Amino acid sequence: MIGSRIAAVGHYQPARVLTNEDLAGMVDTSDAWITSRVGIRTRHIAGPDEPVDELAAHAAAKALAAAGRTPAEIDLVLVATSTAIDRSPNMAARVAARLGMPGPAVMDLNVVCAGFTHALATADHTVRAGGASRVLVVGADKMSDVADWTDRSTCVLVGDGAGAAVVEACAPGEEAGIGPVLWGSVPEMAHAVRIEGTPPRFAQEGQSVYRWAATRLPVIARQACEKAGLVPEDLAGVVLHQANLRIIEPLARRLGAVNAVVARDVTDSGNTSAASIPLAFSKLLEQGALSTGDPVLLFGFGGNLSYAGQVVRCP
Repeated sequence: MIGSRIAAVGHYQPARVLTNEDLAGMVDTSDAWITSRVGIRTRHIAGPDEPVDELAAHAAAKALAAAGRTPAEIDLVLVATSTAIDRSPNMAARVAARLGMPGPAVMDLNVVCAGFTHALATADHTVRAGGASRVLVVGADKMSDVADWTDRSTCVLVGDGAGAAVVEACAPGEEAGIGPVLWGSVPEMAHAVRIEGTPPRFAQEGQSVYRWAATRLPVIARQACEKAGLVPEDLAGVVLHQANLRIIEPLARRLGAVNAVVARDVTDSGNTSAASIPLAFSKLLEQGALSTGDPVLLFGFGGNLSYAGQVVRCP
């Protein structure tokens, strides 16, 4: 089977920036309290006239332009999101319509914070199986829509945004640019991260999530490297779900990726759920922190206590 690779990436964030000082005027909190506990200083918040599919389409258009591809060349659109308001049409169909695509297959994936890496693996598998030759993969969430802005333990975390990747089939004989996925979940702990109710609201059991991430995820992340035939020391970059700096930094240290650039976009963007990995990855590439061909671990974790990770080669 022919493998796949990431041809290009792109990202998008709304213009409005919400600072910790702004939040201190809304709930009982402070810049010192937020930065000491989660490491976040700012986050971008979409307005009421900026739906999730608009964020997604902006990021997708940038990825397509960077890949030198037109919307008509895409066979399949996969959108990872957990903040879609409507059940149908799905987010992928709305993104395809915004971009003027003539007739791709369209699917949404809801694996919350691990959504993008699940979607990337699905794109890779589809290409390998011959179901598509070119796939648009998007992670997009508008977490401000589901935030409880009276709960200081959660509202300080969230931000809005989108990131996208164009995934293409490799040429015959070309080394695959997307490694094997390692994925799974802890169903009995799915209650630890929730977006439930009417209207839906984001809630989590922070200490349970922290303990799980600190104890279980370093081993799982190393196994994702092993599936790619690498050791952590081989990595040029590590892009973890941007949940909390107090989770990201210890996890990166315990992984042992001593030569890698570690994404810390959470400080500027907050937790953007399915958008966080492609958003942070795209920014590192844009900044020149990573080079074409560099091996990078993408590792998502969170809602459902799901996880998915794979090593990719930079476009």
